[in-house]
Amino acid sequence: MAYVEVDGVRVHYVEHGPAGPGVLTAVLVHGFPVDHRLMVGAFEPVFAERPGWRRFYVDLPGMGGTVAPGVASTDDVFRILRAAVQALVPDGPYVVVGQSYGGYLARGLAAADPERVVGLAVMVTVVEPRHELRRLPARQVLVRDPELAERVGTEACDAEEILVVQTEETWARSRQETDPGLAAADPEVVARVEARYAGSFPVEPVPFEKPALIVVGRQDSVTGYRDAWELVEHYPRATFAVLDRAGHALHLEQRGLFEALVSEWLDRIEEGAGALRAPAEQPEPNSQS
Repeated sequence: MAYVEVDGVRVHYVEHGPAGPGVLTAVLVHGFPVDHRLMVGAFEPVFAERPGWRRFYVDLPGMGGTVAPGVASTDDVFRILRAAVQALVPDGPYVVVGQSYGGYLARGLAAADPERVVGLAVMVTVVEPRHELRRLPARQVLVRDPELAERVGTEACDAEEILVVQTEETWARSRQETDPGLAAADPEVVARVEARYAGSFPVEPVPFEKPALIVVGRQDSVTGYRDAWELVEHYPRATFAVLDRAGHALHLEQRGLFEALVSEWLDRIEEGAGALRAPAEQPEPNSQS
């Protein structure tokens, strides 16, 4: 197990890829209240083709392997996350990636460290922290595999709150990458953060003029797609994509499009950094958790 201790909290993280000169670094932040497994499943297929990247998948306080009983708000979460990032990446440039609540925090990290953050990618990001003010489409299921419904039961399919596309693949990956994090989350911390969900830290104080990617799902009934359009003017170099046949789990439901968009975003970052992919003799990516 890998940890970094900040502000009295042992922050759990998973690291993939090499370290050393010329290696680019990514910090990836999951949503609420899951853990690093969601981000590993979504992004490692893309980074697997780019051995010159070092990746830190961080578990937020009170979630996954990060025990933090004193955390009581999103401001607390952000403070600890920012300190962990500073400890893990003390020098040099890095990019930030976030999903849902993690997208909200990732934008805060980019705003807090604009000189070092050289790229930002967010998927299904929280824009409006107050759920009642979000502009959301109605919940719907566009695709349901009859064999899946027969195997797990129609009631189980109906109770699934995230998947717009319910196939054997999306169902299995959701169970593998989402359910363990939900089970590991500290319910008391989750409840306290949920009650103080809006952060007081700046999120988009000035234009972020580096490669960015904003991907949302047209059928996302959790964070929606309309609110995210308001972010575009803060990110002059952002690609903004609204994916049909996709909800809050768009990385599962439109995997090909999602991975292509992430890959193109990484191309833009490497182009701007003058970075080349690691040569063949680069040490094989390692992993620890």
